[in-house]
Amino acid sequence: MRIVIKVGTSTLAHPTGLLNIKRVEQMCKVISDLKNAGHEILLVSSGAIGMGLGKIGYTKRPDDIPTNQAAAAIGQCELMYTYDKLFSEYNHTVAQILMTGAYVALEDYGKNLNNTLFRLLELGVIPIINENDTVTTDEIVIGDNDTLGATIAISVKADLLILLSDIDGLFTGDPNKDPDAKRIDVVEEITEEIEKLAGDRGSVLGTGGMITKINAAKMVTENGIDMIVANGRNPEILYDILNGNGIYTLFKKQEV
Repeated sequence: MRIVIKVGTSTLAHPTGLLNIKRVEQMCKVISDLKNAGHEILLVSSGAIGMGLGKIGYTKRPDDIPTNQAAAAIGQCELMYTYDKLFSEYNHTVAQILMTGAYVALEDYGKNLNNTLFRLLELGVIPIINENDTVTTDEIVIGDNDTLGATIAISVKADLLILLSDIDGLFTGDPNKDPDAKRIDVVEEITEEIEKLAGDRGSVLGTGGMITKINAAKMVTENGIDMIVANGRNPEILYDILNGNGIYTLFKKQEV
């Protein structure tokens, strides 16, 4: 199975912005095990800005874009160093791909990207993909690595997109405010009612939210790809997902 896994800042880092070492180590171990079982994995990783801000003493994202861009440049180094070190312990090689979203739709750029991704998969490498926040401001402003994950899933014709976040899935209300909010196990179709369930903000250090996840789900399900939103606090949920059990929301693919 070809799986794109998107992991958010809230999963990778403590609220301070500093790396959640135990969780990241566990995530790399589980992904390595899934690769050993024969799955092809592409990792879309947020976290560079959050980690960079933590290193320079910020506990929340500043409003100005240049500071965020500088933080991305600082944090991307640490992020890839960490991934390389941890995956190497399980004899897996990683590759860094920094994308500039505005160019993805261009024919030559998209073709070259796909050629690189498919060759890396053939070589047994784990591509680790992020928006190039040091030179483009789209993701900083929009908070859209969920959409980037969807774009990659469509490009490589993935079987499944998994968005690991800080919430157990899509709820009928905000579970932090509404004690009666219920998690929705399966979304058969993304209707106007489903879209209205999305909130409008992410975590303190992240910028996403359920809105970007709903948009990502629309993209991939229309292209025949299932998508799951799950809580990344315990990376072993990836085992549950592939075994068909666990706590998450499944957005079912549409027939194409």
